Amino acid sequence: MSARDLSVGYGDQPVCAPATFDLLPGQVLALVGVNGAGKSTILRTCCGLLRPLSGQVHVLGHVPDPRSGAQRAALATDLGQESFFPTLTVAEHLRMVCFGHGVVEADERVSDLLEDLELRHLAGHLPEELSSGQRRRLALASVLVRPRRLLVLDEPEQRLDRVTRLLLADMLVEEREAGGGVLMVSHDPEIVEEAATDVLLVGRDTRMLSVDDGVRAIEEGLR
Repeated sequence: MSARDLSVGYGDQPVCAPATFDLLPGQVLALVGVNGAGKSTILRTCCGLLRPLSGQVHVLGHVPDPRSGAQRAALATDLGQESFFPTLTVAEHLRMVCFGHGVVEADERVSDLLEDLELRHLAGHLPEELSSGQRRRLALASVLVRPRRLLVLDEPEQRLDRVTRLLLADMLVEEREAGGGVLMVSHDPEIVEEAATDVLLVGRDTRMLSVDDGVRAIEEGLR
């Protein structure tokens, strides 16, 4: 994924200064900044859900298009909008996601994620029977269970306890070490420090930062 002087917003009003960045395989780019700075708007524009006001963004060499089968197959996104099969249990839901994406050895993959995200004891429960934090973990499992080249996450740490957040950081490290790319919004300094390779500070002066400077920005109150 790449962006050049990418201006995002609503109507004709930009929400932040233009962004320029490259996201290559094996990299994790964390977007940080104050609430309302435009981080989520950048994510949605990069996924083709919003049109850029100006500038360019390319995903796998092409303009983002959610109608593109190739892009849908390559991008796994969790933008904070939970969507579960209401009549399927947790395990059945994850197996259905696997079926839809042609996952080989789906049972093993589902079993591993149920264990990793502490959902095994909830495998037979319906989504409506889960707590808010449990639903958040199921949403993460739903996106992590499928094959992808690029992972896009909007504040994946929301409603997770610290142990699960640190586990998530480890999973993102594994993602990049396997050659995947990750574009994420995060307010969690530990996740950014552990998993990110690059940081984009979004706001009135959108610019690239080192990971250390990005963590410092979060800790100084850019939330």
